[in-house]
Amino acid sequence: MTPSGTNPGTSGPAAWAAAWELLLPAAAAPPRARGRALQAALREAVRSGRLTPGTRLPSSRELAADLGVSRGLVTEAYEQLTAEGYLRSGRGAGTWVGGAVRAAHPRTRDLAPRSPGARADFLPGTPDLSLFPRTAWAAAQRAVLAELPHHTLGYPDPRGLPRLRTALAELLARRRGVVADPERVLVVSGVAQAMTLLGFALHARGMRTVGMEDPASPEHGTLFASAGLGAVPLPLDDEGLATEPLRRSGVRAVVTTPAHQFPSGIAYSARRRTQLLDWARSVDGLVIEDDYDGDFRYDRAPVGALQGLDPEHVAYTGSVSKSLAPGLRLGWLLVPASLSEEVVERKRTMDLGHPVVDQALLARFVERGDYDRQLRRCQRAYKERRDTLVAALEEHFPGTRVSGIAAGLHVIATLPDHYGPQERFLESAAEAGVAVRPLKDYTQPTTTGDDVVRLVLGYAHVSPTRIREGVRLMAEGHGQRAP
Repeated sequence: MTPSGTNPGTSGPAAWAAAWELLLPAAAAPPRARGRALQAALREAVRSGRLTPGTRLPSSRELAADLGVSRGLVTEAYEQLTAEGYLRSGRGAGTWVGGAVRAAHPRTRDLAPRSPGARADFLPGTPDLSLFPRTAWAAAQRAVLAELPHHTLGYPDPRGLPRLRTALAELLARRRGVVADPERVLVVSGVAQAMTLLGFALHARGMRTVGMEDPASPEHGTLFASAGLGAVPLPLDDEGLATEPLRRSGVRAVVTTPAHQFPSGIAYSARRRTQLLDWARSVDGLVIEDDYDGDFRYDRAPVGALQGLDPEHVAYTGSVSKSLAPGLRLGWLLVPASLSEEVVERKRTMDLGHPVVDQALLARFVERGDYDRQLRRCQRAYKERRDTLVAALEEHFPGTRVSGIAAGLHVIATLPDHYGPQERFLESAAEAGVAVRPLKDYTQPTTTGDDVVRLVLGYAHVSPTRIREGVRLMAEGHGQRAP
């Protein structure tokens, strides 16, 4: 079968022949679906640019004969696409491709952050995704789908399912020492959404700046900027956030990571925790506690959350991104009573609540003890990898000072002076196929040089074998470039 009815026109025959192959499957479709298939094929031919504006189409009689379908089917397709604006027609003038459509160039891109494809990747912030408990998660999903009442599939409470809020309140009180009333727990799409919600609430109250630890995760500043708040960098000392610069800054809200400061690895001292809360009370301010990896402590029981000391001046947030997987987009936010209604209303208008099935699944996972088992499994694996990294650094870079090793998923490695300057070391690591990030990437720009090599090395997602290989490659690469 070939197109026999093309009419004269500068682009008609050639363009029609190019689009012809799109119509053939429509003619072979089941009778009841043939009309819709023909309309879809013609529509796609116009959208894709195979039929360009100004192309004259065959008459309905000619196209029906060529395709072996009824003339009424073609007439209906022409009329439908003319009504939609894809075609135009005039009495006695035939049917033409209209000029309203612009050829689309569809493409699917994946904008998810990916590993750089290095031979060894020590970039921080990623857990071992192969440890995700697929079997237990699948079993929980089947059970939840079988038992979930129909009415719960409607629009949920914007705070989250009561079942999950209750399970999280019990979990956080038991593991993190949080004062957790289920009525004050908000289920969110990870810490990022928690920060954004708080930013909007604080902006609505007239705040225009928020304090940030320096060094800190760059994401915090970006999230608050999206809510109209500027970031004020505040320095750290050996005990945590330095209080005098905080008092002089004039801010009334500050983001902290007191259990395991990111990226320095400092655990705030008891004295500094008290001073921080004293500041919050004195200015009627808010401490935002990002407990991003507080469950992972290797030398003792994890330090309890700051929120437990003053739940009316601390907003507490965390997620399953390090314990399960960041792709689940599941987290929690506990807010002081004075902010609760505003934050809940902002959550409602933002997304009408978190997906119900995902919430019920996590609730069951927590209730049955599967989440605790997952934490223990991860802790064993990550402790082994931390120990492997520390030993490899000592072997290949003698004299390296490693800090922040008591908790978390990364360490700070300060290499002896002769391995600098830092820029040259980073170049040699990249040439050796090793992805690393310097501490300076997390600090505010300074005028001082980077002669000393200070690296933030993530190890949770790297196998012990790859850890040893990566450190060896760094050492060999530096030796080859050394003057």
